[in-house]
Amino acid sequence: MTSALAAIGTVVSLNVSRGGVPKNPLNDSMVTLLGLETDAHNYRGHGGPERAICIYPLEHIQALQQEGHPIGIGTTGENVTVEGLDWNRMIPGAQVKIGEIQLEITSYTRPCKTIRESFTGGRFGRISQKAHPGWSRVYARVLTEGRIHSGDPVEVTSSGTPLFDPITSGNGPTFEQYR
Repeated sequence: MTSALAAIGTVVSLNVSRGGVPKNPLNDSMVTLLGLETDAHNYRGHGGPERAICIYPLEHIQALQQEGHPIGIGTTGENVTVEGLDWNRMIPGAQVKIGEIQLEITSYTRPCKTIRESFTGGRFGRISQKAHPGWSRVYARVLTEGRIHSGDPVEVTSSGTPLFDPITSGNGPTFEQYR
C-alpha cells in the first residue's frame, strides 16, 4: 500500500450476522473473548478465541472493486473494516488497539467458498495469503474485552513477527483447494 498509510487508522464499519455472509453493519458492539457480542461466530465451535475477530481494510475492498469484483463491506465476513492502516503491519503477533479493546493478530484468514459471491467468477482465492500475499483478511484474539464503535481509532501498538505458516510457506493445502 502507499506510504500515506500508517500505524493508526479508523474503524469504518463493525459487521455481524446470524450466520454466513454478508455481515451487516452496526454502530457499536461489546467485544468478549469470543468476538463481537451479536455475531454468530461468537462461539467456540466456529470462531473460538484464536479467531474471535476478522479484520479487513477498506483500501483492499476498494481496490478489488476497481478490478471488477462485486465485493463490499462485510461481504467477505470481516467483523471490523478499517481504513488508513499500513496493512503490511497486520501480521501474526502484532497487537492492535481498537477503542477500549486490545487484540493480537493470530493468523491470516483462509478464504472459503461462502464468500465466492464477492468475486468475479467466484474466484475467492483472490484474497488468499498464499496466492496473493498481503491481500488476506486477518484473525485476532481478544486480549482486553470492551466496547468498540464505528469511527474508533485503530492503532498497531506492537509489531508482529512473521510466524511459520504452512499456507504461506508452501507446505500446506494448495491454492486450488480453496478456489
